[in-house]
Amino acid sequence: MATRTDAPTRREQILREAARLFAERGFHGVGVDEIGAAVGISGPGLYRHFPGKDAMLAELLVGISGRLLTGAKRRLAEADGVPCESVLDSLVEGHIDFALDDRPLITLHDRELDRLRESDRKLVRQLQRQYVELWVEVLCAVYPRLAEPAARSAVHSVFGLLNSTPHLGRPGALPGRATTAGLLHRMARGAFAAAAAGE
Repeated sequence: MATRTDAPTRREQILREAARLFAERGFHGVGVDEIGAAVGISGPGLYRHFPGKDAMLAELLVGISGRLLTGAKRRLAEADGVPCESVLDSLVEGHIDFALDDRPLITLHDRELDRLRESDRKLVRQLQRQYVELWVEVLCAVYPRLAEPAARSAVHSVFGLLNSTPHLGRPGALPGRATTAGLLHRMARGAFAAAAAGE
């Protein structure tokens, strides 16, 4: 989502507005008519794109987990022959882009993941585990003395730090995207260095 430059499709518009509304008022606090109004179509018109709100929620949460994993794999593929430190920086930058540009999805994941049907919830968890393991592999290459369990804990901790962006205040209250991104990057790298220093 953050890297696209072409105009969003109607389906993408619906998902973006659904994510915003679900994050603001909760899944059960938003009706199909409200989502439709936000994108300029009738509520029933949404059913040409999605069978219902449950399908929107599933696509949002499964979708973002898939996009994070795909993005990380792409960054690793592009980094062939690049120093491990630079690869780690690239992963951190990619997650910061998500954390700053898709804040409603973080809120949605925290509040509504349990509303997914079991198969979708399992898929989200599977994609997330694969994403974590990519980070663990890179982190262990940067800090060879860091044991895998400690690296895994460090990765989860840094995700918690980066995913705290919905609690940083309204977007206009932040010091600016570049400044915030730089701060988050330094904090993430500092956390990883601190984890490695304890080994």
